[in-house]
Amino acid sequence: MNEPRKMILDCDPGHDDAVAILLAAGNPVIELLGITTIGGNQTLEKVTRNARAVLTIAGIDGVPVHAGCTRPLVRQGVVAAEVHGDSGMDVHGYAVPEPTVGLDDAHAVDFIIDTVMSEPAGTVTLVPTGPLTNIAMAARKEPAIVDRVAEVVLMGGGYREGNKTAVAEFNISVDPEAAHIVFNESWPLTMVGLDLTHQALATPEVEARIKGLGSDVADFVVGLIGFFREAYRENQGFDDPPVHDPCAVAYLIDPSVVSTTKVPLDVELQGTLTAGMTVADFRAPIPADCTTQVAVTLDHAKFWDLVVEAIEAVPGR
Repeated sequence: MNEPRKMILDCDPGHDDAVAILLAAGNPVIELLGITTIGGNQTLEKVTRNARAVLTIAGIDGVPVHAGCTRPLVRQGVVAAEVHGDSGMDVHGYAVPEPTVGLDDAHAVDFIIDTVMSEPAGTVTLVPTGPLTNIAMAARKEPAIVDRVAEVVLMGGGYREGNKTAVAEFNISVDPEAAHIVFNESWPLTMVGLDLTHQALATPEVEARIKGLGSDVADFVVGLIGFFREAYRENQGFDDPPVHDPCAVAYLIDPSVVSTTKVPLDVELQGTLTAGMTVADFRAPIPADCTTQVAVTLDHAKFWDLVVEAIEAVPGR
């Protein structure tokens, strides 16, 4: 049996981040070294509490939580309360408990650096599912991590569409300067953007399957999907909500779940109408030294199999 994939999940829970945590914690392919948080879907304080609450609900001990940057590198922070609610993780019909999982003292950026530098080179994958401020700061504070990271698999961006603006996805638009740093480092990078994650719809059939598990964790996820569905119908016109962030984790677990295409990537910083746009250059030939790729298609059934199996596998409270 192969060794588990060592992973740091950098997130801003967030409904889909919560599912990403459950998938990472509940799949034996992943060794979740820690969770780092970043202000995004809500304030840093709220998303950090939410990360701790998800671990509490899942019954996961021994995964440290480290709070990170409170705001973007240059710009003022924004939140997505219209999609994620005032708490950042509003839930229908389920009382989210007070977290019993603690918060570690070290800053997220220092935890990322220390972990990557202490683990064998090429063994730690960074999976950011929020704004990229922590990852950019870590790369700038200790450039040696870039050559030691196995890869960066991020949820963000899109090569054909946006959601925060016509062309910019929320995570990238919150801190495009940080995204520019991360995209232009030499580490292998996979962008799991809206083009892919809009295929990860939580349909009524998926919701019924999760509800059928009959556990407290399943009830929590059903409550997440219920709130998320209403928010997406009202704000973005989706009948069923796309569950973005676990797609990045699923790719790390089983790359066959997601097809990818190698392509140079960059981030627009200056455009009046295009700031935060992720620009994928599909012109041939692709440079031989290209280290970036985009996710293209999702195996919907296989993806949800992984999620359901993880929800069933976590011990719960």
